[in-house]
Amino acid sequence: MAFTVSTDARLDVVDVTDRVSAAVPDGRDGTATVFVDHTTAGVVVNEAEPRLLEDIRTFLADLVPDEGWEHDQLDGNADSHLRALLLGPSETIPVADGDLSLGRWQSILLVECDGPRERTVRVV
Repeated sequence: MAFTVSTDARLDVVDVTDRVSAAVPDGRDGTATVFVDHTTAGVVVNEAEPRLLEDIRTFLADLVPDEGWEHDQLDGNADSHLRALLLGPSETIPVADGDLSLGRWQSILLVECDGPRERTVRVV
């Protein structure tokens, strides 16, 4: 199953937990892998508290400078690739009886590093 997420900013964090949960078949046991098939976005599990989401944006911006990379000579988004490299394109979540087995404060977050864009998220 796949769904599309629209992002609003160059660095954006979108809670996709409900959409992932809806993609898991009723009664399923095992795992669900959440995968974004783009090289400048990532998927992480963390808390979706608004101030923390802003901290994630600030952290990534501070960790990887916007400019000064070789790839920028091609298309100016090396920083986006490097930020996504740190995050990874997927997370695997345990599933019990069709429900995601996340901790109390855990959410599944799409982290946009080269937006605004539309991203495809796959759940398998």
